[in-house]
Amino acid sequence: MNKKLVLVVDDEQIVLEMLEDTLTDNGYLVEKSSNGIDTLSKIKHLHPDVVLLDNRMPELSGMEVLKFIKQTGDDIPVILMTAYSSTDVTIQAMKLGAYNYIVKPFKLNDLLAIIEKATNREHSDIATVKTSPAQNEPEKSLIGQSLKMQEIYKIIGRVVDTNVTVLIQGESGTGKELVARAIHDNSNRLNYPYIKINCAAIPENLLETELFGYEKGAFTGAETRKLGKFEIANKGTIFLDEIGEMKPSIQAKILRVLQEKEYERVGSNETKKVDVRIVAATNQDLRKEVEEGRFREDLFYRLNVVSIFVPPLRERTEDIPELIASIIEKSNNKWNKKVQGVTQEAIQKLQKYRWPGNVRELQNVCERMVLMSTGQVITVEDLPFNILNGEKGIDFGAYTGHKSLKGILEDVEQQIILKALEENNWNRTITANQLDISRRTLYEKIKQFGFEE
Repeated sequence: MNKKLVLVVDDEQIVLEMLEDTLTDNGYLVEKSSNGIDTLSKIKHLHPDVVLLDNRMPELSGMEVLKFIKQTGDDIPVILMTAYSSTDVTIQAMKLGAYNYIVKPFKLNDLLAIIEKATNREHSDIATVKTSPAQNEPEKSLIGQSLKMQEIYKIIGRVVDTNVTVLIQGESGTGKELVARAIHDNSNRLNYPYIKINCAAIPENLLETELFGYEKGAFTGAETRKLGKFEIANKGTIFLDEIGEMKPSIQAKILRVLQEKEYERVGSNETKKVDVRIVAATNQDLRKEVEEGRFREDLFYRLNVVSIFVPPLRERTEDIPELIASIIEKSNNKWNKKVQGVTQEAIQKLQKYRWPGNVRELQNVCERMVLMSTGQVITVEDLPFNILNGEKGIDFGAYTGHKSLKGILEDVEQQIILKALEENNWNRTITANQLDISRRTLYEKIKQFGFEE
Protein backbone atom coordinates (compact mmCIF):
# COMPACT_ATOMS: atom_id res chain seq x y z
CA MET A 1 0.00 0.00 0.00
CA ASN A 2 1.42 3.39 -1.01
CA LYS A 3 2.21 5.80 1.79
CA LYS A 4 0.40 9.12 1.74
CA LEU A 5 2.44 12.31 1.37
CA VAL A 6 1.72 15.15 3.81
CA LEU A 7 3.13 18.62 3.12
CA VAL A 8 3.64 20.34 6.49
CA VAL A 9 3.88 24.14 6.37
CA ASP A 10 4.93 26.22 9.39
CA ASP A 11 7.45 29.00 9.96
CA GLU A 12 8.57 27.52 13.29
CA GLN A 13 11.27 24.87 12.85
CA ILE A 14 10.47 23.13 16.14
CA VAL A 15 6.86 22.65 15.04
CA LEU A 16 7.95 21.28 11.66
CA GLU A 17 10.26 18.74 13.29
CA MET A 18 7.69 17.65 15.86
CA LEU A 19 5.00 17.13 13.22
CA GLU A 20 7.45 15.35 10.90
CA ASP A 21 8.39 12.87 13.65
CA THR A 22 4.76 12.23 14.57
CA LEU A 23 3.57 11.73 11.00
CA THR A 24 6.55 9.55 10.04
CA ASP A 25 5.96 7.34 13.09
CA ASN A 26 2.37 6.91 11.91
CA GLY A 27 3.26 5.76 8.42
CA TYR A 28 3.16 8.98 6.39
CA LEU A 29 5.70 10.47 4.02
CA VAL A 30 6.47 14.06 5.00
CA GLU A 31 7.68 17.11 3.07
CA LYS A 32 8.30 20.38 4.95
CA SER A 33 8.00 24.03 4.00
CA SER A 34 8.48 27.20 6.05
CA ASN A 35 6.82 29.83 3.83
CA GLY A 36 3.90 30.28 1.47
CA ILE A 37 5.82 30.79 -1.80
CA ASP A 38 7.86 27.61 -1.34
CA THR A 39 4.64 25.80 -0.44
CA LEU A 40 2.94 26.69 -3.72
CA SER A 41 5.97 25.47 -5.65
CA LYS A 42 6.06 22.15 -3.79
CA ILE A 43 2.34 21.58 -4.27
CA LYS A 44 2.79 22.05 -8.02
CA HIS A 45 5.68 19.59 -8.27
CA LEU A 46 4.99 17.05 -5.50
CA HIS A 47 1.18 16.78 -5.56
CA PRO A 48 0.84 15.92 -1.85
CA ASP A 49 -2.17 14.01 -0.55
CA VAL A 50 -2.75 16.49 2.29
CA VAL A 51 -1.45 19.97 3.14
CA LEU A 52 -1.10 20.84 6.83
CA LEU A 53 -0.91 24.63 6.73
CA ASP A 54 -0.14 27.19 9.44
CA ASN A 55 -2.17 30.38 9.05
CA ARG A 56 0.25 32.99 10.36
CA MET A 57 3.43 33.04 8.25
CA PRO A 58 5.71 35.63 6.59
CA GLU A 59 5.25 36.65 2.92
CA LEU A 60 1.98 34.77 2.36
CA SER A 61 -0.46 33.86 5.12
CA GLY A 62 -1.98 30.42 5.27
CA MET A 63 -5.30 31.89 4.18
CA GLU A 64 -3.66 33.42 1.09
CA VAL A 65 -1.96 30.13 0.25
CA LEU A 66 -5.28 28.32 0.64
CA LYS A 67 -6.91 30.82 -1.72
CA PHE A 68 -4.21 30.30 -4.36
CA ILE A 69 -4.56 26.51 -4.08
CA LYS A 70 -8.31 26.59 -4.60
CA GLN A 71 -8.11 29.13 -7.44
CA THR A 72 -6.06 26.61 -9.41
CA GLY A 73 -8.89 24.11 -9.09
CA ASP A 74 -6.73 21.74 -7.03
CA ASP A 75 -8.80 19.59 -4.69
CA ILE A 76 -5.96 18.72 -2.30
CA PRO A 77 -7.42 18.71 1.23
CA VAL A 78 -5.94 21.57 3.25
CA ILE A 79 -6.00 21.51 7.04
CA LEU A 80 -5.44 24.98 8.48
CA MET A 81 -3.61 25.41 11.80
CA THR A 82 -3.67 28.58 13.88
CA ALA A 83 -2.79 29.69 17.39
CA TYR A 84 -6.04 31.62 17.71
CA SER A 85 -9.39 31.28 16.02
CA SER A 86 -12.14 33.82 15.52
CA THR A 87 -15.59 33.35 14.05
CA ASP A 88 -14.71 35.23 10.87
CA VAL A 89 -11.40 33.39 10.34
CA THR A 90 -12.99 29.97 10.74
CA ILE A 91 -15.94 30.74 8.48
CA GLN A 92 -13.69 32.31 5.85
CA ALA A 93 -11.33 29.31 5.91
CA MET A 94 -14.19 26.90 5.28
CA LYS A 95 -15.60 29.16 2.56
CA LEU A 96 -12.25 29.17 0.80
CA GLY A 97 -12.36 25.39 0.76
CA ALA A 98 -10.33 24.25 3.76
CA TYR A 99 -10.94 20.59 4.53
CA ASN A 100 -10.74 21.27 8.23
CA TYR A 101 -9.45 23.70 10.81
CA ILE A 102 -7.57 23.02 14.04
CA VAL A 103 -6.56 25.42 16.80
CA LYS A 104 -3.15 25.28 18.50
CA PRO A 105 -2.32 23.79 20.91
CA PHE A 106 -4.02 20.62 19.72
CA LYS A 107 -3.81 16.96 20.64
CA LEU A 108 -1.73 15.01 18.14
CA ASN A 109 -4.30 12.21 18.11
CA ASP A 110 -6.96 14.71 17.05
CA LEU A 111 -4.75 15.92 14.20
CA LEU A 112 -3.95 12.37 13.10
CA ALA A 113 -7.66 11.54 13.00
CA ILE A 114 -8.33 14.54 10.73
CA ILE A 115 -5.42 13.65 8.43
CA GLU A 116 -6.53 10.02 8.20
CA LYS A 117 -10.04 11.06 7.27
CA ALA A 118 -8.70 13.55 4.71
CA THR A 119 -6.49 10.98 2.99
CA ASN A 120 -9.39 8.51 2.76
CA ARG A 121 -11.98 11.08 1.78
CA GLU A 122 -14.46 10.96 -1.00
CA HIS A 123 -14.10 13.74 -3.56
CA SER A 124 -17.48 15.17 -2.56
CA ASP A 125 -16.31 15.74 1.01
CA ILE A 126 -14.31 18.79 0.00
CA ALA A 127 -15.93 22.18 0.50
CA THR A 128 -15.54 24.19 -2.71
CA VAL A 129 -17.83 27.15 -2.21
CA LYS A 130 -16.81 30.46 -3.73
CA THR A 131 -15.69 33.39 -1.63
CA SER A 132 -17.17 36.76 -0.83
CA PRO A 133 -15.99 39.23 1.80
CA ALA A 134 -17.41 38.79 5.29
CA GLN A 135 -18.61 42.01 6.80
CA ASN A 136 -19.96 41.01 10.19
CA GLU A 137 -20.71 43.84 12.56
CA PRO A 138 -19.03 43.10 15.92
CA GLU A 139 -22.28 43.22 17.90
CA LYS A 140 -23.79 40.62 15.57
CA SER A 141 -20.86 38.20 15.69
CA LEU A 142 -20.86 34.78 17.27
CA ILE A 143 -18.39 34.45 20.13
CA GLY A 144 -16.66 31.36 21.49
CA GLN A 145 -13.65 29.13 20.86
CA SER A 146 -15.07 25.90 22.32
CA LEU A 147 -15.05 22.81 20.11
CA LYS A 148 -18.84 22.93 19.80
CA MET A 149 -18.74 26.51 18.53
CA GLN A 150 -15.87 25.70 16.16
CA GLU A 151 -18.02 22.99 14.60
CA ILE A 152 -20.79 25.53 14.05
CA TYR A 153 -18.38 27.93 12.33
CA LYS A 154 -17.23 25.13 10.04
CA ILE A 155 -20.78 24.26 9.01
CA ILE A 156 -21.57 27.93 8.37
CA GLY A 157 -18.48 28.27 6.22
CA ARG A 158 -19.46 25.28 4.11
CA VAL A 159 -23.06 26.34 3.47
CA VAL A 160 -23.02 30.15 3.25
CA ASP A 161 -22.65 30.43 -0.51
CA THR A 162 -25.00 27.61 -1.35
CA ASN A 163 -28.77 28.03 -1.34
CA VAL A 164 -29.58 25.12 0.97
CA THR A 165 -32.17 25.65 3.67
CA VAL A 166 -30.76 25.61 7.20
CA LEU A 167 -32.60 24.59 10.37
CA ILE A 168 -31.06 25.98 13.56
CA GLN A 169 -32.01 24.16 16.75
CA GLY A 170 -31.29 24.92 20.38
CA GLU A 171 -32.72 26.22 23.63
CA SER A 172 -34.04 29.75 23.99
CA GLY A 173 -31.29 32.30 24.44
CA THR A 174 -28.47 30.26 22.92
CA GLY A 175 -27.93 32.63 20.00
CA LYS A 176 -29.78 30.97 17.13
CA GLU A 177 -30.46 34.32 15.49
CA LEU A 178 -26.73 35.13 15.53
CA VAL A 179 -26.11 31.92 13.58
CA ALA A 180 -28.76 32.93 11.03
CA ARG A 181 -27.23 36.38 10.76
CA ALA A 182 -23.74 34.91 10.30
CA ILE A 183 -25.02 32.75 7.43
CA HIS A 184 -26.47 35.82 5.71
CA ASP A 185 -23.55 38.17 6.42
CA ASN A 186 -21.00 35.72 5.03
CA SER A 187 -23.03 34.75 1.95
CA ASN A 188 -23.34 36.15 -1.55
CA ARG A 189 -26.75 37.49 -0.47
CA LEU A 190 -25.05 39.94 1.92
CA ASN A 191 -26.01 43.06 -0.04
CA TYR A 192 -29.68 42.09 -0.10
CA PRO A 193 -32.22 42.18 2.76
CA TYR A 194 -32.06 40.05 5.89
CA ILE A 195 -35.50 39.89 7.49
CA LYS A 196 -36.48 38.17 10.72
CA ILE A 197 -40.00 36.96 11.48
CA ASN A 198 -40.89 35.65 14.94
CA CYS A 199 -43.61 33.13 14.15
CA ALA A 200 -44.70 32.91 17.81
CA ALA A 201 -45.11 36.65 18.30
CA ILE A 202 -47.52 37.26 15.40
CA PRO A 203 -51.14 36.02 15.63
CA GLU A 204 -52.07 33.34 13.09
CA ASN A 205 -54.55 35.58 11.28
CA LEU A 206 -51.84 38.21 10.73
CA LEU A 207 -48.85 35.97 9.99
CA GLU A 208 -50.00 35.10 6.46
CA THR A 209 -50.38 38.74 5.44
CA GLU A 210 -47.08 39.61 7.15
CA LEU A 211 -45.25 36.95 5.15
CA PHE A 212 -47.00 37.21 1.79
CA GLY A 213 -48.62 40.65 1.77
CA TYR A 214 -52.11 41.52 0.58
CA GLU A 215 -53.97 43.43 -2.13
CA LYS A 216 -56.13 46.48 -1.60
CA GLY A 217 -59.61 45.36 -0.59
CA ALA A 218 -58.49 41.84 0.35
CA PHE A 219 -60.28 42.23 3.68
CA THR A 220 -61.90 44.93 5.81
CA GLY A 221 -59.32 47.59 6.53
CA ALA A 222 -57.03 46.69 3.63
CA GLU A 223 -57.10 50.16 2.12
CA THR A 224 -53.79 49.87 0.27
CA ARG A 225 -51.63 47.09 -1.10
CA LYS A 226 -49.00 45.78 1.32
CA LEU A 227 -45.82 43.94 0.35
CA GLY A 228 -45.05 40.80 2.32
CA LYS A 229 -41.71 39.94 3.90
CA PHE A 230 -40.91 37.38 1.21
CA GLU A 231 -41.29 40.01 -1.48
CA ILE A 232 -39.21 42.53 0.48
CA ALA A 233 -36.51 39.92 1.16
CA ASN A 234 -36.17 38.93 -2.50
CA LYS A 235 -32.57 37.81 -3.29
CA GLY A 236 -31.80 38.01 0.43
CA THR A 237 -32.46 35.87 3.48
CA ILE A 238 -35.60 35.41 5.56
CA PHE A 239 -35.19 34.05 9.09
CA LEU A 240 -38.24 32.24 10.43
CA ASP A 241 -37.71 32.16 14.19
CA GLU A 242 -39.75 29.78 16.37
CA ILE A 243 -41.09 28.04 13.28
CA GLY A 244 -42.44 25.24 15.46
CA GLU A 245 -45.20 27.64 16.53
CA MET A 246 -46.43 28.08 12.94
CA LYS A 247 -49.92 26.76 12.21
CA PRO A 248 -50.47 24.06 9.53
CA SER A 249 -52.23 26.42 7.11
CA ILE A 250 -49.15 28.68 6.98
CA GLN A 251 -46.80 25.68 6.92
CA ALA A 252 -48.36 24.62 3.60
CA LYS A 253 -47.62 28.02 2.06
CA ILE A 254 -44.00 27.96 3.29
CA LEU A 255 -43.62 24.50 1.76
CA ARG A 256 -44.79 25.88 -1.58
CA VAL A 257 -42.21 28.67 -1.41
CA LEU A 258 -39.49 26.08 -0.76
CA GLN A 259 -40.63 23.71 -3.50
CA GLU A 260 -41.90 26.02 -6.22
CA LYS A 261 -40.31 29.38 -5.31
CA GLU A 262 -43.72 31.03 -5.65
CA TYR A 263 -46.69 32.40 -3.68
CA GLU A 264 -49.70 34.73 -3.99
CA ARG A 265 -50.52 37.82 -1.98
CA VAL A 266 -53.70 37.52 0.09
CA GLY A 267 -56.60 38.61 -2.11
CA SER A 268 -54.73 38.02 -5.38
CA ASN A 269 -54.66 35.25 -7.98
CA GLU A 270 -51.37 36.47 -9.44
CA THR A 271 -48.54 34.04 -8.77
CA LYS A 272 -45.30 35.75 -7.83
CA LYS A 273 -41.84 34.21 -8.05
CA VAL A 274 -39.32 34.73 -5.27
CA ASP A 275 -35.59 34.10 -4.86
CA VAL A 276 -34.94 33.98 -1.14
CA ARG A 277 -32.97 31.79 1.22
CA ILE A 278 -34.94 30.45 4.17
CA VAL A 279 -33.22 29.91 7.50
CA ALA A 280 -35.47 28.59 10.27
CA ALA A 281 -34.99 28.16 14.00
CA THR A 282 -36.78 26.35 16.80
CA ASN A 283 -36.35 25.48 20.45
CA GLN A 284 -38.75 22.56 20.03
CA ASP A 285 -38.18 18.95 19.02
CA LEU A 286 -39.65 19.17 15.51
CA ARG A 287 -39.41 15.40 14.98
CA LYS A 288 -41.70 14.94 17.97
CA GLU A 289 -44.00 17.67 16.63
CA VAL A 290 -44.16 15.76 13.33
CA GLU A 291 -44.96 12.48 15.11
CA GLU A 292 -47.76 14.15 17.04
CA GLY A 293 -49.23 15.73 13.91
CA ARG A 294 -48.54 19.36 14.76
CA PHE A 295 -45.86 19.94 12.13
CA ARG A 296 -45.85 18.83 8.50
CA GLU A 297 -43.40 16.03 7.81
CA ASP A 298 -42.71 17.20 4.25
CA LEU A 299 -41.93 20.73 5.47
CA PHE A 300 -39.66 19.39 8.20
CA TYR A 301 -37.51 17.54 5.67
CA ARG A 302 -37.45 20.57 3.36
CA LEU A 303 -36.23 22.76 6.21
CA ASN A 304 -33.80 20.23 7.65
CA VAL A 305 -31.44 20.03 4.65
CA VAL A 306 -28.62 21.25 6.90
CA SER A 307 -29.11 21.24 10.65
CA ILE A 308 -27.10 23.31 13.13
CA PHE A 309 -27.46 22.65 16.85
CA VAL A 310 -26.49 25.57 19.07
CA PRO A 311 -25.40 24.18 22.45
CA PRO A 312 -26.69 25.60 25.74
CA LEU A 313 -24.22 27.78 27.61
CA ARG A 314 -23.83 25.16 30.37
CA GLU A 315 -22.24 22.87 27.75
CA ARG A 316 -19.63 25.43 26.67
CA THR A 317 -18.67 27.15 29.90
CA GLU A 318 -15.11 27.63 28.61
CA ASP A 319 -16.56 30.38 26.38
CA ILE A 320 -17.95 32.36 29.33
CA PRO A 321 -14.81 34.51 29.97
CA GLU A 322 -14.70 35.62 26.32
CA LEU A 323 -18.43 36.32 26.28
CA ILE A 324 -18.16 38.35 29.48
CA ALA A 325 -15.25 40.39 28.12
CA SER A 326 -17.25 41.24 25.00
CA ILE A 327 -20.37 42.19 26.97
CA ILE A 328 -18.37 44.36 29.38
CA GLU A 329 -16.70 46.21 26.51
CA LYS A 330 -20.04 46.97 24.86
CA SER A 331 -21.63 47.93 28.19
CA ASN A 332 -18.75 50.29 29.00
CA ASN A 333 -19.27 52.05 25.68
CA LYS A 334 -23.03 52.14 26.14
CA TRP A 335 -23.02 53.66 29.63
CA ASN A 336 -19.61 55.35 29.70
CA LYS A 337 -18.38 52.99 32.43
CA LYS A 338 -14.79 51.87 33.05
CA VAL A 339 -15.12 48.28 34.25
CA GLN A 340 -11.87 46.49 33.41
CA GLY A 341 -12.79 42.92 34.17
CA VAL A 342 -14.06 40.25 36.52
CA THR A 343 -12.17 38.49 39.32
CA GLN A 344 -11.25 34.84 38.79
CA GLU A 345 -13.41 33.84 41.76
CA ALA A 346 -16.43 35.53 40.17
CA ILE A 347 -15.67 33.88 36.81
CA GLN A 348 -15.65 30.47 38.48
CA LYS A 349 -19.03 31.16 40.08
CA LEU A 350 -20.43 32.24 36.72
CA GLN A 351 -19.09 29.07 35.09
CA LYS A 352 -20.70 26.83 37.72
CA TYR A 353 -24.14 28.38 37.27
CA ARG A 354 -26.40 26.43 34.87
CA TRP A 355 -27.67 29.44 32.86
CA PRO A 356 -31.23 28.32 32.05
CA GLY A 357 -31.62 31.50 29.97
CA ASN A 358 -28.29 30.80 28.23
CA VAL A 359 -26.24 33.58 26.58
CA ARG A 360 -29.10 36.08 26.71
CA GLU A 361 -29.32 35.63 30.46
CA LEU A 362 -25.53 36.04 30.77
CA GLN A 363 -25.75 39.25 28.78
CA ASN A 364 -28.53 40.55 31.02
CA VAL A 365 -26.57 39.71 34.20
CA CYS A 366 -23.31 41.25 32.94
CA GLU A 367 -24.97 44.44 31.68
CA ARG A 368 -26.67 44.87 35.03
CA MET A 369 -23.41 44.31 36.95
CA VAL A 370 -21.58 46.86 34.79
CA LEU A 371 -24.38 49.39 35.15
CA MET A 372 -24.53 49.00 38.94
CA SER A 373 -20.77 48.75 39.50
CA THR A 374 -18.96 51.39 41.53
CA GLY A 375 -15.44 50.10 40.92
CA GLN A 376 -13.34 48.95 37.99
CA VAL A 377 -13.48 45.23 38.77
CA ILE A 378 -16.56 43.04 39.22
CA THR A 379 -16.21 40.76 42.25
CA VAL A 380 -18.22 37.93 43.79
CA GLU A 381 -20.12 40.50 45.86
CA ASP A 382 -21.52 41.98 42.62
CA LEU A 383 -23.08 38.70 41.46
CA PRO A 384 -26.86 38.09 41.70
CA PHE A 385 -27.78 35.88 44.64
CA ASN A 386 -29.15 33.06 42.45
CA ILE A 387 -25.72 32.68 40.84
CA LEU A 388 -23.98 32.84 44.22
CA ASN A 389 -26.39 30.25 45.56
CA GLY A 390 -26.06 27.92 42.60
CA GLU A 391 -28.50 25.02 42.71
CA LYS A 392 -29.29 25.44 46.43
CA GLY A 393 -32.48 26.81 47.90
CA ILE A 394 -32.95 30.50 48.63
CA ASP A 395 -30.96 31.67 51.66
CA PHE A 396 -31.78 35.32 52.21
CA GLY A 397 -29.53 35.64 55.24
CA ALA A 398 -26.43 34.88 53.19
CA TYR A 399 -26.99 37.99 51.07
CA THR A 400 -27.95 40.57 53.66
CA GLY A 401 -26.05 43.75 52.91
CA HIS A 402 -25.11 42.72 49.38
CA LYS A 403 -28.13 44.33 47.74
CA SER A 404 -31.45 45.98 48.44
CA LEU A 405 -34.68 44.14 49.17
CA LYS A 406 -35.94 45.20 45.73
CA GLY A 407 -32.90 43.62 44.10
CA ILE A 408 -33.31 40.37 46.03
CA LEU A 409 -37.02 40.18 45.17
CA GLU A 410 -36.24 40.73 41.49
CA ASP A 411 -33.79 37.83 41.62
CA VAL A 412 -36.40 35.60 43.28
CA GLU A 413 -38.97 36.59 40.66
CA GLN A 414 -36.46 35.80 37.92
CA GLN A 415 -35.84 32.31 39.36
CA ILE A 416 -39.55 31.54 39.73
CA ILE A 417 -40.37 32.60 36.16
CA LEU A 418 -37.43 30.65 34.72
CA LYS A 419 -38.40 27.53 36.67
CA ALA A 420 -42.01 27.76 35.48
CA LEU A 421 -40.94 28.29 31.85
CA GLU A 422 -38.63 25.27 31.99
CA GLU A 423 -41.31 23.06 33.59
CA ASN A 424 -43.73 24.02 30.81
CA ASN A 425 -41.20 23.63 27.98
CA TRP A 426 -41.29 27.42 27.44
CA ASN A 427 -44.99 27.44 26.60
CA ARG A 428 -45.89 31.05 27.43
CA THR A 429 -49.65 30.55 27.71
CA ILE A 430 -49.45 27.64 30.16
CA THR A 431 -46.73 29.41 32.17
CA ALA A 432 -48.76 32.62 32.44
CA ASN A 433 -51.82 30.66 33.62
CA GLN A 434 -49.74 28.75 36.16
CA LEU A 435 -48.24 31.96 37.57
CA ASP A 436 -51.66 33.68 37.47
CA ILE A 437 -50.36 36.58 35.38
CA SER A 438 -51.34 37.82 31.94
CA ARG A 439 -49.47 36.60 28.85
CA ARG A 440 -48.46 40.21 28.20
CA THR A 441 -46.96 40.53 31.69
CA LEU A 442 -45.04 37.30 31.16
CA TYR A 443 -43.61 38.57 27.85
CA GLU A 444 -42.57 41.80 29.59
CA LYS A 445 -40.83 39.82 32.36
CA ILE A 446 -39.10 37.58 29.81
CA LYS A 447 -37.81 40.68 28.04
CA GLN A 448 -36.85 42.37 31.34
CA PHE A 449 -34.78 39.42 32.51
CA GLY A 450 -33.25 38.79 29.09
CA PHE A 451 -34.57 35.30 28.46
CA GLU A 452 -35.52 35.94 24.82
CA GLU A 453 -33.04 35.83 21.92
